[in-house]
Amino acid sequence: MAVSSGRRRRGIVVGMGSIGRRHARLLAGREDVEVEICEPDDARAQAALAELGERAVHHGFDEALESRPDFLVVATPHGLHADQTVRALDAGIPTLCEKPMSDRLEEARRMVEAARRSSAVLTFGFHMHFHPGARRLKRLIDSGALGELLHVHMRVGSYITLVNSVSRYQAALEGALLLDYAHQPDLLYWFLRERPQGVYMAGGRGGELELSSNPNVLSLTCDFAGPLLATVHLNYVQMPERHEYELVGDRGWAVWDRKSGVIRVGAREERTESRETVSTERDTVYRDEHQAFFDAVDGRRGPESPAEDAVVSLEIIEASLRSWRDRERRLLASR
Repeated sequence: MAVSSGRRRRGIVVGMGSIGRRHARLLAGREDVEVEICEPDDARAQAALAELGERAVHHGFDEALESRPDFLVVATPHGLHADQTVRALDAGIPTLCEKPMSDRLEEARRMVEAARRSSAVLTFGFHMHFHPGARRLKRLIDSGALGELLHVHMRVGSYITLVNSVSRYQAALEGALLLDYAHQPDLLYWFLRERPQGVYMAGGRGGELELSSNPNVLSLTCDFAGPLLATVHLNYVQMPERHEYELVGDRGWAVWDRKSGVIRVGAREERTESRETVSTERDTVYRDEHQAFFDAVDGRRGPESPAEDAVVSLEIIEASLRSWRDRERRLLASR
């Protein structure tokens, strides 16, 4: 559904949690977009309007869909993503769905099937693909500068995510920490273009904290066909936030501290270490994500995170949560 130049796209952001409000605010700042919101909770809708200014409000998804917008942004709770996205695609409406795809792998696969049969563009909100730091690490991998990659490590500690959550669903949704940080399983596949063979996850809930989740600390190990290992540490404990990535190859290594923006790159044979700084505003990353979505809708590029790629993150998450519950290594589900 391409939109001709000179006409503003009419889009609806569904769900006025913190991420939905960010999408709506940034899209409202574009001259080529007319933004409406969909939120059944009147208090949340009014809070969003106080930030966005007066605009059309849809109080239910049926109403929003029936208005035939040019595009949708789905930013509702995880369990609603699949049904709303599938219905939008079946109606021919281009859709940007927030991560994770869903809270269940079978629902994510239903989204893949809907994308295959629909002519409408579908992409997922893995906005880290647009961060210059993540893109720099991917270039180092793809160029072969690090040699054979042997270890990838990702670390995020973010109590502030619980503080900023509007609904505080993390207290009741088992495994919310890994679902919320689906970015890390997604980045593994984006960096490596290879699915893990198996995963082992350990985690627990502890600490004297006002806000928590189960687990609120976890460690995930992914093994691959070759000697490569990947580890992911996540916690809902640390504040200020900590956010780091490390790559280790047989020719070099790289470490990116997202908070400081510093990337350190080591060269083994030369025994040298260089430093560079990449910085960007979080809003800029989302703006770039929006532009890529519109470019895909207009046929100028493919979706950055198509369903066939995005589902790998749910395959990793589903196997990881099974591993945590069963306390044993789990193979990824066959495709």
